[in-house]
Amino acid sequence: MSQTSHGCVNWHDAQRRVLSDARRASSATLGQMHDAERISPLALVEGTLGSDCALAAFAIVASGATIGDGSVLKAYAQVAAGARIGADCVLHEHALVAEGVTLGDGVELHACALVGRAPGAVGAAAREPSFARRLTIGDGCAIGAHATIYFDVEIGPHTLVGDCASIREGARIGERCLVSRCVTLNYDVLVGDRVKIMDNTHITGGTRIDDDAFVSTMVASANDNRPTTPIEQERLAGPHIGAGATVGAGAILLPGVAIGAGATVAAGAVVTRDVPAGATVMGMPARER
Repeated sequence: MSQTSHGCVNWHDAQRRVLSDARRASSATLGQMHDAERISPLALVEGTLGSDCALAAFAIVASGATIGDGSVLKAYAQVAAGARIGADCVLHEHALVAEGVTLGDGVELHACALVGRAPGAVGAAAREPSFARRLTIGDGCAIGAHATIYFDVEIGPHTLVGDCASIREGARIGERCLVSRCVTLNYDVLVGDRVKIMDNTHITGGTRIDDDAFVSTMVASANDNRPTTPIEQERLAGPHIGAGATVGAGAILLPGVAIGAGATVAAGAVVTRDVPAGATVMGMPARER
């Protein structure tokens, strides 16, 4: 079965095969169909299904993929060769799971979520991406509609990724986190447990956010004070947000700043230097009040 560059099945080729094989698919000859009445005759199954799975029309499970017991693939969802889907997962319409992806039990992918994308520089980016072609999403996670998660990402259990979020390669996200709608996590971001990052916030490459921190909506961060000069990896430094710290709406965090544990950055503040643990800063530039 032909595949796209991100490891998913070529939909047009697969659709032609499904349509031509519809009568054959209605029998139990397509892979392992434990409950044939739950498998649409227009689904294509070449991988392995657990018991009590359900596949809607035009769902695709490629050769070598494994689907856990009780999982549901809705119309046009597709799972690429070698991907592993846990028990009781739900893949909504047009959700795509690429080769090398592992989903834990009870994971839900909403419509058009893309899980497993290879980054590409195409000559315009300042750095050449480096990544491993694997991706792990823990038990009980939910991935929002149109979210994109790149390869070489690990997400802990019971984490929610909102609609249209983008998580780049190298990200490590802990358990019970919230990465809300339209949040972008750039490369090599480290996020602890129980962290909340709210809508439309950008977390720059190399940022570290410790346990229980709260980052409000429309926060911007940067990691390079000389963005128009040739890239030097050693000078790039994302902010560090300490455990239990709060960053208010619309704040700006400049490269390399450290916000201490339990500190508060007021809404709209521009942080140009380190913030001590437990301090409250506000203004442009941000200062203790």
